[in-house]
Amino acid sequence: MVALLCAAAPQTLAAQRYWLDAVYPLPYYSSIDGLWLSALYARWSPLGFDEQPEPFRAAWTVNAGASTEGSYYAIADYRAPSWWDGWRVALTARADRANRQGYYGIGNETPHFADSTGTAAQPYLYQVSRSTQSLRLAIQRRIVGGLRVLAGGAFTRTDYRPLPGESQFSRDAASGTLDTATFPLGDLAARIGLVFDARDNEVDPKSGVFAEALFTAGDGYQRVTGSAHAYVRPFERLTLAARLVGEDVSGTPPLPVQSSIETSERSIDALGGYRSLRAYYDVRFVSPGKLVGGIEARYTLFWRPTLFEVKLVGFYEAGRVFGPGEEWRLTTDGLHPGGGAEVAVRLLRNALFTMGFATGDEGARFLWSSGWSF
Repeated sequence: MVALLCAAAPQTLAAQRYWLDAVYPLPYYSSIDGLWLSALYARWSPLGFDEQPEPFRAAWTVNAGASTEGSYYAIADYRAPSWWDGWRVALTARADRANRQGYYGIGNETPHFADSTGTAAQPYLYQVSRSTQSLRLAIQRRIVGGLRVLAGGAFTRTDYRPLPGESQFSRDAASGTLDTATFPLGDLAARIGLVFDARDNEVDPKSGVFAEALFTAGDGYQRVTGSAHAYVRPFERLTLAARLVGEDVSGTPPLPVQSSIETSERSIDALGGYRSLRAYYDVRFVSPGKLVGGIEARYTLFWRPTLFEVKLVGFYEAGRVFGPGEEWRLTTDGLHPGGGAEVAVRLLRNALFTMGFATGDEGARFLWSSGWSF
């Protein structure tokens, strides 16, 4: 009888791990790239009625889209946050072109002259076309509780193409500030770190802490990245969220490394854009060192359990970069502030969409995303 029960247990577990398929059209608008037309195919193994932080057991997704301004992306992604007990795996292949990528120069005080943009002579003064192809792997193993150790790596090929007319990118290339002879640039990087995750829900957390400490070694540079996110629910309808992120890069980091911040499963454009400073153009401030922090208040207007929630969000954030040779430090000097409001809609367990606006020292920006900024 014991032998029969032991043999039956794996079959019962396997039967619970079923797969679902879906195709989603994803049209949306970006103030940078205009109208996007995209679609997503997903094949995922749901958690069923289990209440746990992960959004699913595992998922395969293929996502592609193109914008009216010449940007595009194609992503093939596999994630298994809860397929194996104690293990997480993420593997992503991506090809994209950001045809209106920001470039204002290197440093925290790079100027922005609003009346100089959009003219016939320099229609793309602060923009450049960036193409990227990458393959990225991250494996995490739970040590105890919410503490995990991470190991991974990535290969990224990046190229830049000046847009028509005069631009800051062309000026820096001509002056030697940028070594354009290194492009296309191939970067092979290895990554290790610690991740602590005590959030109650990964897609839409209402309480808990998420923190990372990462070390990345690439060709001629080393990154050290630290971040902490905290979520508190003082009332049933209200969630307060806060984050602090810092990164310092030593050696001779290339422009793509200076233009991004590492996280445990992907890199984000920085500083400027939805994942860093929402009130500023994508990659508004570029340098080896980065510092950004922010707070949010997320108030639930109405909801139906397990079906949907609608939230009103207010936020304030600020950040800065540290130029080559400048020591990274925790400071309130030289910060670029921004704030705004959003409406967020969560559907079922895993779908979250936000829309709103942000305003800072350089005007207001329209926001649209399929997830929280942090």
